[in-house]
Amino acid sequence: MTVHVPVRPATTERQERPAEAHPPGARNPGPRQGCSPQAGERLRPLTRRQIEDRFAELGDLYAQTSGGGPRVWNAARGAFLRRLGADVRRPGFGLLIAETTVLTGCAYGYPVPGGDPRGVRGLEPYLPGSVLSVAASGRLFLVCGIVVPARVRRQHQDRAWNLARRLQTRLLAEHDAALGVTLVDRTDGATVQALRSWGWRYAEGDTLQSSVLGRYGVLVLGG
Repeated sequence: MTVHVPVRPATTERQERPAEAHPPGARNPGPRQGCSPQAGERLRPLTRRQIEDRFAELGDLYAQTSGGGPRVWNAARGAFLRRLGADVRRPGFGLLIAETTVLTGCAYGYPVPGGDPRGVRGLEPYLPGSVLSVAASGRLFLVCGIVVPARVRRQHQDRAWNLARRLQTRLLAEHDAALGVTLVDRTDGATVQALRSWGWRYAEGDTLQSSVLGRYGVLVLGG
């Protein structure tokens, strides 16, 4: 089974509103601190039927945040929708969207079957013993993807109201997960850096452990 690498944080970004000019002599309020959750995107889960109804829209979101030109977008969109179409059939699958008047982000995944993580995207061979014990309890949740605009990777990553942090925290809470887990390509420094900035940590030690099984490593969240 192909190991699914989590969605790489967006490399494109919507146009930001320019900063307002200050009248001569006015006090500079300093750098903006960004929107609070109350002023930002609203999060809500979608049912499987709602996911089907918004399939094309979710694909467009992924394409728009994948970087590159139309040819890259089309290929990325198709691959994403094929993965999502397979994942949505998994028991316990959950997908959260973030939206204002438009769709701005999403995060999705599913629980690892308690005591039997075999066959879940090739996950089991990469899990250290400390994570396997959580899987045995039935409270290990595989985060398959986090799709957000580029600004979420670059701005206020350590704030609780950062959109990626809000999405991943809510996703785990709604599924009563004790620990989130995801696989990353150890050579994909941009993805590793983004996830680390959102609170993910190495499953063991202070680096991604090498493996004779392949180039992937495990990051965990919570616990």
